[in-house]
Amino acid sequence: MAKQKQQRNRTVADVLVSQLIEAGAKRIYGIVGDSLNPISDSVRRAAKAGADITWVQVRHEESAAFAAAADAEITGTLAVCAGSCGPGNLHLINGLYDANRSKVPVLAIASHIPSKQIGTSFFQETHPDRLFTECSVYSEMISSAEQAPRVIASAIHHAYGAPGVAVLTIPGDVADHDAPETHVIDVSTRPARPRIVPDAGALRELAAAINSAKKVTFFAGAGVRGAHDDVIALADKVAAPIGHSLRGKEWIQYDNPFDVGMSGLLGYGSAYDATMEADLLVLLGTDFPYDQFLPEKVRTVQIDTDPTHLGRRTRLDLAVVADVGETVRALLPLIDSGRSRRFLDSMVAKHEKAMNGVVGAYSGRKAESMVPIHPELVADLLDQEASDDAVFTVDTGMCNVWAARYIRPNGRRRVIGSFLHGSMANAMPHAIGAAASQPGRQVIAMAGDGGLAMLLGELITIRHYNLPVKVLLFDNATLGMVRLEMLVDGLPSFGTDSPQVDYAAVATAIGIPSVRVEHPRDLRSAIRGALDRPGPALVDVVTDPHALSIPPTITAGQVRGFAAAMSKEVLGGGLGEVVSMARSNLRNVPRP
Repeated sequence: MAKQKQQRNRTVADVLVSQLIEAGAKRIYGIVGDSLNPISDSVRRAAKAGADITWVQVRHEESAAFAAAADAEITGTLAVCAGSCGPGNLHLINGLYDANRSKVPVLAIASHIPSKQIGTSFFQETHPDRLFTECSVYSEMISSAEQAPRVIASAIHHAYGAPGVAVLTIPGDVADHDAPETHVIDVSTRPARPRIVPDAGALRELAAAINSAKKVTFFAGAGVRGAHDDVIALADKVAAPIGHSLRGKEWIQYDNPFDVGMSGLLGYGSAYDATMEADLLVLLGTDFPYDQFLPEKVRTVQIDTDPTHLGRRTRLDLAVVADVGETVRALLPLIDSGRSRRFLDSMVAKHEKAMNGVVGAYSGRKAESMVPIHPELVADLLDQEASDDAVFTVDTGMCNVWAARYIRPNGRRRVIGSFLHGSMANAMPHAIGAAASQPGRQVIAMAGDGGLAMLLGELITIRHYNLPVKVLLFDNATLGMVRLEMLVDGLPSFGTDSPQVDYAAVATAIGIPSVRVEHPRDLRSAIRGALDRPGPALVDVVTDPHALSIPPTITAGQVRGFAAAMSKEVLGGGLGEVVSMARSNLRNVPRP
């Protein structure tokens, strides 16, 4: 029987694995299971035969999808995740939403119950080909061996071409069928992306709008990737301050003398003022969703390759469907020189004041004596100690705030998070994918204790593969962002606090070198020690649970909300809590 197994015919699973390898996939993240057995065994045999493919065993399928998303984000190459039938592949869905919204090439294998049982309410029956439709650009079921090669190829082309998530639903018995005697469709060719250039009429209209405006502000999103120098050159000629979204930060903030920071809930600096006080706002490759931080009365231009993004967030006076870099390069010769720089200079000066005041309030020598440790100091020291090409993966919530304000991009660093989907617990699984795909590169997970606790088992994955992931844990025993949202709505915090847990002890028990830091004097050496150590490490920093992110602008309604919430805290016997919060955040309140 063993001999017969070794000489078995090529199966549908073998076709799938060979096509994935041909398409450039090197890792499949997942958990094995009965309906997945033909596929996982095919991976095992292919790797044993010398193929460059690895199965990465995670502890939760949600983590598999997040890891694949980060892998694809960093490499630009197809990454794969897999889940067994029913509950196994359902766990993928959250990470797949994240990957699809981030537009990275991921292929998800959703194995299915035996094909003859589909439609009979069989054990673990779901309908993956329907369930994953909303979080994918392609979702199909393979129901026969003859169908398999072309559907697999189509899924790969969709993942690369959209780009986004492609889902293949494969019943376990079909995966084990003999492969058809047909030529396997070539999926190795990835055609070069076309240039998307602006319409000549729209370009002339844009130039006229910029030339006639006295105060122009640029607001950049992820669509400025690859166009950094061109945008800086245009801003110099136009005398325009440049604000950015969180996803645009890593592509435009560095080497930028016109930077005025970030707007939105996580914002800082003078980006908000620059957008509100401009005569013309030019949105560069951004689908920034927070319309309350965008002006209603300022003339607005939007440049984007996706026409469905145009005008759906704020007013739109002129639309240019094109690549940002192509547009800016074509626009430069059409712009008049000799503009006043008064508006630019005032916004840059306001930004510098904010950075030295509000954002800098808890970094530097004074902060190194404050107990409990302020999270701003943690992020600032991490920024100083991390390598120039580090990959930071950032949990949703307050970690987003601290990364946005204190992690400085330089054109080589990467900052990855669930910035569009906003899922908790993404930092550690994202770090797994980043570290697995980038051996030798420094990978740092900026995790909150809420996120770490949610997918705590992935510490075992990191230890299992000895991945050099450095987990910097912001351990405040509370859901800080949720607490802030409650305060803004005039509600006292409820259901946000957790018991104190020594996560360093937990990680040490798993086999990961760890340290718990409770005093700021020990912080820098702990971070440096973790970064210098080979393999994984965890630094559990006990941070101030009362430290909150103050938005760049506070409305009267928000002030009333804070006041009402604080009154309820006092009446409920929480006077000490109110005083502690005031002491922790008073210096961060924006001042004129």
